[in-house]
Amino acid sequence: MPIPQAERLLPSGPPSPQVVAFQGDLRLYLPISESRVTAVGYHRVGGGALVLEPVGTQANAGIFTRLFNRLFEQDGGGIRYYLLGGESGPETAGLDIGAPVGTDVYAPVDGTVIGISEHIISGEAHGVRIDLQPAGSPGLVVSVVNLEPDPSLTVGSTTAAARTKIGRIIDLAAVESSALAEHTQDEGQHVHMEVHPTANLSLP
Repeated sequence: MPIPQAERLLPSGPPSPQVVAFQGDLRLYLPISESRVTAVGYHRVGGGALVLEPVGTQANAGIFTRLFNRLFEQDGGGIRYYLLGGESGPETAGLDIGAPVGTDVYAPVDGTVIGISEHIISGEAHGVRIDLQPAGSPGLVVSVVNLEPDPSLTVGSTTAAARTKIGRIIDLAAVESSALAEHTQDEGQHVHMEVHPTANLSLP
């Protein structure tokens, strides 16, 4: 799904409403304009994050999986995503949506902001974590990190999926490496999302 650098730099507005993953009945919408997306990847993550069901086709599936899907018409089409590995936890618990630094990020769900806290890497704050309570799913929290928050966003703000701007992607290349970089033409900058049971997530 990589796109030419020039296209990535064009101004962009909200994304078209497009489901990128499911967690049970919960739909996670693409939080970035399609014209800015460099790659989509899933990876293992611990901490009680729940398994996500990707929408689309695994771009780095083995040849036998691809052949099976083609023969039995199970190719999901649409979004192409990569499985990126990771050390522990469910294989698709972490979702990375790649895009250039400064790209606007929109809410992945209809819901309410229940937390905005510093995102800590190696003991230092780098951007924020925004926790969203999805409408109709009181037992779940969607956490979004690797971004600078939109100034208008506060705890208690309501969000509309793919419509409410929540922040912008920040550059974390100096403090962490991204597996997504293997599938992009940059350092793999991205916004990261996880879904947790409300009871298991410590909020600020």
